[in-house]
Amino acid sequence: MKTFRNLKPEEAVEHLERLYREATSALEKALDRYLLERRVPSPEERSAFCYPRLRVLYKDVPQPPPVSRRAFAKLQRAGIYETTITHPGFFRAYLLEQLGPLVDEYGAAIEVTSSSQEIPYTYVFERTDEIAKAGVTAGELARYFPTPNLAAVGDEIADGLIEPKPGRAYPLMLFDAARVDYSLRRLVHYTGSDWRHTQRWVLLTNYHRYIDQFVQLAIGQLLPSGQFQKLIMPGNIEITAGMEQSEAEDRIAASQWHRYQMPAYHLVAEGGEGVSLINIGVGPPNAKNITDHLAVLRPHCWLMVGHCGGLRESQSIGDYVLAHAYLRQDHILDALIPPDIPIPALAEIQVALQDAAAQVTGQYGDALKQRLRTGTVVTNDDRNWELRFAQERRRINLSRAIAVDMESGTIAAQGFRLRVPYGTLLCVSDKPLHGEIKLPGAANAFYETAVAQHLEIGLTAIELLKDRRESLHSRKLRSFDEPPFR
Repeated sequence: MKTFRNLKPEEAVEHLERLYREATSALEKALDRYLLERRVPSPEERSAFCYPRLRVLYKDVPQPPPVSRRAFAKLQRAGIYETTITHPGFFRAYLLEQLGPLVDEYGAAIEVTSSSQEIPYTYVFERTDEIAKAGVTAGELARYFPTPNLAAVGDEIADGLIEPKPGRAYPLMLFDAARVDYSLRRLVHYTGSDWRHTQRWVLLTNYHRYIDQFVQLAIGQLLPSGQFQKLIMPGNIEITAGMEQSEAEDRIAASQWHRYQMPAYHLVAEGGEGVSLINIGVGPPNAKNITDHLAVLRPHCWLMVGHCGGLRESQSIGDYVLAHAYLRQDHILDALIPPDIPIPALAEIQVALQDAAAQVTGQYGDALKQRLRTGTVVTNDDRNWELRFAQERRRINLSRAIAVDMESGTIAAQGFRLRVPYGTLLCVSDKPLHGEIKLPGAANAFYETAVAQHLEIGLTAIELLKDRRESLHSRKLRSFDEPPFR
């Protein structure tokens, strides 16, 4: 087993890329040989099918230790920190961003070596049609090649279930290679597009009309000299700058988004600096599911822009709700983050959303306050909660809630749990306690005027956050024993 020591961050990433490339190439070649000749890899050959390992050694703690307001790339104690890495080429910018301060500010040493964690063949070999043509079953391949071991894939680090022990290596990041690869494949399954297209700025919505507006807005942003390069839709269908309108419309019509549970649309910019919009559908399970998997990409933020029920008489259909607290009645995360654990609002996100609302609506001060209300959002797992309002009334009243939905609290709690900055800006689509429900005619009129503006506010907030990213990754999300990597 080769170990490369005392590496600069750039050298470390290069070694990670080479070891990963060698391991995946060896695995693919062995699979091709088996499909052709039924030749089983030897134990020595199989030992090469492993992820590379990244290790950071922090021995000499400076006195006083470095002081930084940064929320990541920090070392809290002397010791060895390590993790396995997958797709180091794709994560190059992220890895360099994390490793640089550890070397420059802490004087840490970097090592790269092979690990004993096998790479499942299903995460490497995507030519599944060749497996079927060769007459080989998945069960047969599992006898000779590494397969996903879901019992060994978990979120124990993120959930604080691993206690640091002297003499043992500390985790370097929240997710190891196997956990990352698992989620990357899940993203493809749910969103209908290659995970590599997912941008570092994410909008989540619960209604497909936002997708329709996003596609139209995105096409308008695809200019030869603009920052955005292309729009990628489910099925990996692309619309590029300069494309004829008729061809773009044909490609939009050809996208079979309805085949996917949570279709994603990616407005791509260089370095992943574009925007991904994902229609997560309705309910806490979907909200938890997609954020479990998006988190391994370490996005800069995810923002919820969707519909809600207004709970106050003074609200009007089309008003906005900026959530600064959540009454979590989604129940899906109760075992991981009990409801009595507060989920703080992140000031950087809140300010960006409010500034964006003012910029897009052209309303400021009291005029904006009449349209945009800040308060508590109830996230409920029961779509028909109104039928038991007699039981719900006191709790909602005590919380001073101003809106109700089924996803925002889950998304915020997941951001808190998985250290991804989060925020919520909802649009009031009905007032269930005040007789204003969504009748077909009124609903269509509302959608035509409200959705486009709401989505524009979300996109504007992201542009503002890009300019303010130095303060975006909040220290509020750090635990006592936080891994060094964001």
